Amino acid sequence: MSIQSFSRTNRAVQSLPKHLLQFAVDQRYEEYTSVDHAVWRFIMRQNIFFLKEYAHKVYFQGLLDTGISFERIPRIEEMNDILGRIDWGAVAVDGFIPPAAFMEFQAYKVLVIACDMRQIHHIEYTPAPDIVHEAAGHAPIIVDREYSNYLQRFGEVGAKAMQSRRDFELYQAIRHLSILKELPNSDPKEVEEATREVERRQENLGEPSEMALLSRLHWWTVEYGLIGTLDKPKIYGAGLLSSIGESVSCLEANVKKIPYSIDAQNTPFDITTRQPQLFVCRDFNHLRDVLEEFASTMAYRVGGLEGISKAIECNNIATCEYSSGLQVSGVFCEVLTDENKQPIYFKSKGPTALAFRNKELTGHGKDRHAEGFGAPIGRWRNVHAAPENLSSDQLHSIGIVEGRKATIEFESGVIVSGSVEKIVRQDDKLLLITFSNCTVKRGDQVLFDPSWGEFDMAVGEKISSVFNGAADKDAFLEVALVPKERTIKVPSDAKRKKLESLYQQVHDIRETRIYQEAHQEGRQEGRQEGRQEGRQEGRQEGLQEGVAKFLKQVASTNKDKQTLVDWGFRLVEYHKMPEYRAIHERASATH
Repeated sequence: MSIQSFSRTNRAVQSLPKHLLQFAVDQRYEEYTSVDHAVWRFIMRQNIFFLKEYAHKVYFQGLLDTGISFERIPRIEEMNDILGRIDWGAVAVDGFIPPAAFMEFQAYKVLVIACDMRQIHHIEYTPAPDIVHEAAGHAPIIVDREYSNYLQRFGEVGAKAMQSRRDFELYQAIRHLSILKELPNSDPKEVEEATREVERRQENLGEPSEMALLSRLHWWTVEYGLIGTLDKPKIYGAGLLSSIGESVSCLEANVKKIPYSIDAQNTPFDITTRQPQLFVCRDFNHLRDVLEEFASTMAYRVGGLEGISKAIECNNIATCEYSSGLQVSGVFCEVLTDENKQPIYFKSKGPTALAFRNKELTGHGKDRHAEGFGAPIGRWRNVHAAPENLSSDQLHSIGIVEGRKATIEFESGVIVSGSVEKIVRQDDKLLLITFSNCTVKRGDQVLFDPSWGEFDMAVGEKISSVFNGAADKDAFLEVALVPKERTIKVPSDAKRKKLESLYQQVHDIRETRIYQEAHQEGRQEGRQEGRQEGRQEGRQEGLQEGVAKFLKQVASTNKDKQTLVDWGFRLVEYHKMPEYRAIHERASATH
């Protein structure tokens, strides 16, 4: 799908790389029903009523400033116009997407909008992401510059987080469960089995990866965060802001409030139910401080043996970056160390590519290194500078010249001997020396044999960074693990279509303020017109009384619906107040 399908003008969307566009889908706006729009309208009006007092002040102001419609579900193009004012953008996606892709979108300042609309029986809370969560939860709060900077920085850090295949398997299980729970007629046995699968995956996750831990920090801040004091916190997390049920219950005393710190990484979460505890930050700068504290422990900042070991453990595509700037991308499988436990040689298996500053080096894609890559790490013996800093003259002085035989002995004891074919530099840094007829040994251990072809010797004193994914994802053609299971759009049956028709009629009545019969009877003058208006008013009063009586009966026999009915009557009264009219007029003026 092309970028033009999402936005021709939004700069954030225009900057997206190709490998992220595979997650984008068409919103299919015409498939939203009158029931969907009514659910949106109810939630938005409830948010105005309730969240103006309990949400962070930035949210309510952002709700007005962004101009998100209170009356109908917004289009993605409209969201891009809105978000473009603060240098963000939006694309439509199909439900939950993998955490790494989600984080990378965020790093590009693009919100992913799950365009499904929650079922009416999940109006209080949905176990699956939907457009209410994204458009009415995330978008308004990011008008705050401190918070939007935090969100982007989280994306940058998260995109580099190491993750394992077990992480992805857990993600798939959670996605499947959320899809089942959002279905109107899901099989209870299927839901139970899917729930057990999520629990099993969680129990067998092992030591949490960087991505698993970072996802917890994201959940307890961006999705379910509170801000302020422990006794009177305000809501800013999008999961709470978009859940009219949990936005009420989360502030109650039975939900434990914990001061936010890096220790939140040790608290797992259940995405399909309400949270028993929440974390409270002091302010948005507090969020950034904790994020940087966590980032300082990550492989992309630590590098070295710890970073390489994480890459091997995750058994996924990762990148090891030398201090020279050379980036090696592949699935790493082995690292050799010296007596001081410092890495001196590492290997990858399968297709591997070399890059510099996230751009693949010409001639060093996966085809050249199809069966893996191995290279030494460290200083050269009897050379008093880091090898990447050696000039051409210095190389010449130690006999390393294209077209000649040369031997390089590393301080680790690794010896590389062969004919120098090519020397590669970038930005005055020595990156790579290609040898033919080359042997690489450490003692009696053969690390490379001449029969294997040319040896591309990476140059660098140390591994300074290790991060998730390929350095040049588009050139590497790294196809992210896109979920095969799709969210399900349930077709309307006869009963549902009748309900949708009734919702549409109510919508038309509200918009026009008169009944369909009045249009059909036409205009009449004088007393007849007065009698007609009187009959209409009488009908409207009678209808209102009948609807109110019916709803009260429903509420008295169904506890699940009692709260919604009560909220509805409160909204009716609230709509009569001058305060609401002023807010509504201001919001309408921005649309």
